[in-house]
Amino acid sequence: MIPLSAQLIQMQFQSLKQALDNDRFTPKRISCLDYEIGIVDGKSFVYQFRDIFVDQVYRFDAGTDAPVIVDCGANVGLSCLYFKRLYPLAKIVAFEADRKIARHLESNLSRNGAADVRVQQAACWVHARGVDFLADGADGGHIAPTPGAEASGTGAASTPSVRLRDMLARMPRIHMLKMDIEGAETEVLPDCRDVLARVDHLFFEYHSWLGVPQSLGELLALLRDCGFRYYIQDVGPRHSPFVNRALHDGFDMQLNVFAYR
Repeated sequence: MIPLSAQLIQMQFQSLKQALDNDRFTPKRISCLDYEIGIVDGKSFVYQFRDIFVDQVYRFDAGTDAPVIVDCGANVGLSCLYFKRLYPLAKIVAFEADRKIARHLESNLSRNGAADVRVQQAACWVHARGVDFLADGADGGHIAPTPGAEASGTGAASTPSVRLRDMLARMPRIHMLKMDIEGAETEVLPDCRDVLARVDHLFFEYHSWLGVPQSLGELLALLRDCGFRYYIQDVGPRHSPFVNRALHDGFDMQLNVFAYR
């Protein structure tokens, strides 16, 4: 792999933004840095690249050359490729619920020297009995929402699920748990309470459904009780929030939460 300078990464981001920022829901293969990547949606890929490679939101110090990483909501695999560049010996388990996107995830990892990543086409949830999953053709697919929430997507499909808590319980230590599961974190994290002591670094996106009671306070209390400190980053700021109460895709708030010890 070629060395990645900050200048090279920024140039690549600008090139991707110019080429793909208005390209929606068109599967294609692109060259990106030293990767050949199959994408499903240009716009969402551009902003994944910005977050992961430009801003390096998933960068962490593992204290070992072979960290254990659990990637919930891996999409087409850019996060896994970043983790493998950061730690080539990392042991990664990646989950992606969308069947079509999971196929791109597997082929992207195999094509780009990360075939040892264990991929499961399943939704991370609180049981392993399967879920109804709403695909959106990009990075916003989600489990069918809580009653009262405003749904988005193209129609629910029955999808395999895993109880994340049970999988984490089989791992003595998880150096990084990344959770980008479009609203399911409000159920999955509390279900994992008794195993979060095994986790060193935890990233999750918090999504607040319109029409559903907000649970950010409970999740932050959970982090505190499990011994984490946390940092919160606003992903989708709203101007004039007292009168502008909607965000997008059925959410009225989206945050990045970084938890660490």
